[in-house]
Amino acid sequence: MRLFSLAILFALLLTPLLAQKDKTPVTDDIIVDQVKVRLADDSEVGGQPINVDAHGGTVVLTGKVTHDKLREKAEKIAKKVKGVIGVDNKLVVSPN
Repeated sequence: MRLFSLAILFALLLTPLLAQKDKTPVTDDIIVDQVKVRLADDSEVGGQPINVDAHGGTVVLTGKVTHDKLREKAEKIAKKVKGVIGVDNKLVVSPN
């Protein structure tokens, strides 16, 4: 019984320490890197000349895409990245 109580106490003491690892602040540089990777990995958006920047957690997308669908998809991909609080989509649709 005593061993069980010690195990419970140990688990309760470790829980807050393990939870703190997930609270590492996400910097704008990390956000930019993650958005670029996810855009490049996407089969449709990957070949588009998209520039990514971030300021205070807001991602700014600039450049050209060939279809409005790709413009919307790039924004959706950026919004899913951890730490992103908003997306300023300045992508221009240009068929050429």
